Amino acid sequence: MAGNQKSRARMEQAKGKAKEAAGRAVGNERMTAEGRAAQSKGDARQAKEKGKDAFRH
Repeated sequence: MAGNQKSRARMEQAKGKAKEAAGRAVGNERMTAEGRAAQSKGDARQAKEKGKDAFRH
């Protein structure tokens, strides 16, 4: 399950980065903000999984 969560975190980060770049290219500030939010969500999920791993080892 942890591997699934880690891959989900990476996927959210990648989607967020792409959405942010698209928003900047088009000049859509809302899309840029949504991209940053998705990246932050992915970062938080990744940090949570790293914390779990620290306790497992």
